[in-house]
Amino acid sequence: MISPLAYVHPDAKLGANVTVEPFACIAGDVVIGDDCWIGPGAVIHDGARIGKKCKIHTAASVSCLPQDLKFDGEVTTCQIGDCNDIREYVTISRGTKSTGTTIVGDGNLLMAYVHVGHDCVVGSHCVIANRVSLAGEVHVDDWVVIGGHAAIHQWTRIGAHAMIQGGALLGQDLPPFVIVRNDTLRFAGINKIGLSRRGFTPERIAEIHEACRILFQSGLNYLNGCSEVERSVPQSPERDYLLEFIRSSKRGIIKPYASGHREA
Repeated sequence: MISPLAYVHPDAKLGANVTVEPFACIAGDVVIGDDCWIGPGAVIHDGARIGKKCKIHTAASVSCLPQDLKFDGEVTTCQIGDCNDIREYVTISRGTKSTGTTIVGDGNLLMAYVHVGHDCVVGSHCVIANRVSLAGEVHVDDWVVIGGHAAIHQWTRIGAHAMIQGGALLGQDLPPFVIVRNDTLRFAGINKIGLSRRGFTPERIAEIHEACRILFQSGLNYLNGCSEVERSVPQSPERDYLLEFIRSSKRGIIKPYASGHREA
């Protein structure tokens, strides 16, 4: 159902059973998949490619122009996967010539006032709480939880199953499975509860915990810590992902655990 009070450009491609509420605006170079709901006052700009069963709430702005002084009007896109819940006043910029697109995967919850900058890549099943800001070209892997009012610096990468406490200002890469404190940006333990909820076995969680203990609590530098993890911890996809993440980091890794800080 398309409200007569909404504006839908005649060139826009809408799938089956799409609802467009009053005062929403949909531009021409837009594709929206089946069973989506576009809320009152939402704006879907040129370049939006939206999957199925997404909900885009009041006054959200999807595929808006990048907030980048180098942007020169190039044709780019913003690709949104299936089953995303994009809440009120969220802004998601489209890409620039750097990568050509901004990507949001499947099954994410972006709470009110979240900003996803140009050329970001957000994986699937993430929860990004109110007023979080992702600067341009941030990479967020799957199953990440980011607490409210956090800000993530440009080019930072966040590993899968990681958790960022609310109010954090993150400027270095956050390895997978890890919780980062909001006051010191140090390692604060592994995300045991989240991993358990996602079906990780107690044995695999214990292996991840031991790998992180070596990396963040042994006093070894990260490169030597990676070597020690390879010697001490059984091989698994999770171990190898953690080591690859640290070894390939371009911005550096968060600080290790400091004595006096209790593990979460």
